[in-house]
Amino acid sequence: MNAIARTEAPKPLMVEMADKYGLKTEEFSATVRKTCGMTNASPEEFAAFIMVAKEYDLNPLLKEIYAFPAKGGGIVPIVSIDGWVNLINSHPACDGFEFEFEHTEDGKELISCTCRMYRKDRGRPVSVTEYLAECVRSTDPWKMKHRMLRHKAMIQAARYAFGFSGVYDEDEGSKIAEMRDVTPAKPQPPKPPVPPAEFVEHDEDGVVIEESSVIDGEIVRDAAPIDATAFFEALEAELAAAGSVEDAEEVWTARDPMAVFEGDEINQGIATAIKKRRLKALGA
Repeated sequence: MNAIARTEAPKPLMVEMADKYGLKTEEFSATVRKTCGMTNASPEEFAAFIMVAKEYDLNPLLKEIYAFPAKGGGIVPIVSIDGWVNLINSHPACDGFEFEFEHTEDGKELISCTCRMYRKDRGRPVSVTEYLAECVRSTDPWKMKHRMLRHKAMIQAARYAFGFSGVYDEDEGSKIAEMRDVTPAKPQPPKPPVPPAEFVEHDEDGVVIEESSVIDGEIVRDAAPIDATAFFEALEAELAAAGSVEDAEEVWTARDPMAVFEGDEINQGIATAIKKRRLKALGA
């Protein structure tokens, strides 16, 4: 008689992360919300933030990852320089990196910094140059120009070398958070609303079981809002069950996260990170 294989159900995301750091779920949630800029985040935004931290194995309690609130709503995940160093050094293909500064002829002014990022599976390094004139900001950290430009070059080289997506450094994150509030230069006159006819279906007791719209004589089912957390958990579970790279690609195509989260770079980045993590486990 064949034995029945038993597998434990995966823990809920918050329980898994809290257990990782030896905290109760409520303690973990309250601590992260307070220390990582998530005090006013919605449950969905907080769950998305924790999903990013989990996928990249970053410690929010040490502020390797935190968040900026976006003006138009939502949050932008920010990875500190310590978090970026952790991401790079913990990547199995990382084979070191080096820097080279360029100065003016008299040596007094910094011009640029080049980072060369090496991978064990490639014969040539990824080389990225960042220029001070394009990166410098009028903030206190940028008084240490060499240090800050070195950080910028390292982060961009890491993106090219290892494909990190959906996470930003502080300068990028603050700009994205500002850009989320897009106000038109001139107020646009509102278009007269054309409400569609309603189709309401009741059960035998008269209780409403479905409300839809009628457009051009056809019933159009109203789309339910996307639960990003549930989507990511389902995607992760289906990819975990894929036994080959081809199977994983089929799951990705069927789920089509890029279309589901069209225009949402953060959630697209989370989905991409989940896929890359599974493909790496499959030896891709």
